Amino acid sequence: MKIAQISPLFESVPPKTYGGTERVVHYLTEELVNQGHDVTLYASGDSVTNANLRSIIPEALRLSTTQREPAAWHTLQLADVAKHCDQYDIVHFHTDFLHFPLWRCMRTPQLSTLHGRLDLPDLHPVYNEFSDMQVVSISNSQRNPMLQACWAGTVYNGIPENLYDYQSTPGEYLAFLGRISPEKGIIDAIQIAIKIGMPLKIAAKVDPVDQHYFDQLIEPMLHHPLIEYIGEVDEAGKNELLGGAYATLLPINWPEPFGLVMIESFACGTPVVAYRRGSVPEVMVDQKTGFVVNNQEEAIAAIKKIDLIKRSDCRMHFEANFTSHRMADDYLYIYSALTKSIQANRSQQLAIG
Repeated sequence: MKIAQISPLFESVPPKTYGGTERVVHYLTEELVNQGHDVTLYASGDSVTNANLRSIIPEALRLSTTQREPAAWHTLQLADVAKHCDQYDIVHFHTDFLHFPLWRCMRTPQLSTLHGRLDLPDLHPVYNEFSDMQVVSISNSQRNPMLQACWAGTVYNGIPENLYDYQSTPGEYLAFLGRISPEKGIIDAIQIAIKIGMPLKIAAKVDPVDQHYFDQLIEPMLHHPLIEYIGEVDEAGKNELLGGAYATLLPINWPEPFGLVMIESFACGTPVVAYRRGSVPEVMVDQKTGFVVNNQEEAIAAIKKIDLIKRSDCRMHFEANFTSHRMADDYLYIYSALTKSIQANRSQQLAIG
């Protein structure tokens, strides 16, 4: 198939450090290329890919040395996609709903993966109006606030099978990986580690919107002798952090749409202790790949019995469900079904006409 993948411009593909959506776009794009498909990636110019790269901006927005207006560049990217869309069998967007009004006028099939939270009130009028736009969820729980959307399927995120090294022996510290913000539960993670008396290594970025939260509430907590703040890390850093951990903490305070850190941890063989919110009960197998808990007290109790979890079971769960090969196969199934359905409808309209 001839496939266009449309990535946000906030991070390069793949991201140099933190970046969930762009990282998934990278894994999907490279796997589709590996399977022999003709893929064009629309992304920032500092992206690295085996696909055909089209870019309208030289470097990703977040780490750019030049301050830029995101809406302007995403609009220009969308215009570039529209100019060339006739070249593709399907256009796969990872940029939310910006393209919806334009794509009602286009003949090329489109699919949009929604990577973010959908429980925001202002989103309802959008998906009520554009109930004809085919969208994909990254977990079934992500759909709950937006059941009226035109769901083409659920495709769990995946990562390359050999990206992370399996570590059969647990380390002696807890790990927290992601973003420092109220919804990610960093305060709970720190308090859990201190209460149980185990070191906690934190590898996370701080977005500008969360800088005040970090300065006022989190930075003072980092001076505790059990707490080590590493900052943002790349793939090698994540491999080392997660693989060497006793367990990974995910005490989230929001409806996490997926949570890549869980499958990254499983790939290393490291069990996860996570709060029962969002996609957690879907991605994890409670008492087999870690423990799904409700609060700090249950998290502490879970850590005390983490040696009951076989690290090999974590790895096998990852290999069976969350590889990039499986993710690409799931998307190809949806691509095929969608294009065949559109072709059938067009043939029927021609016959009637």
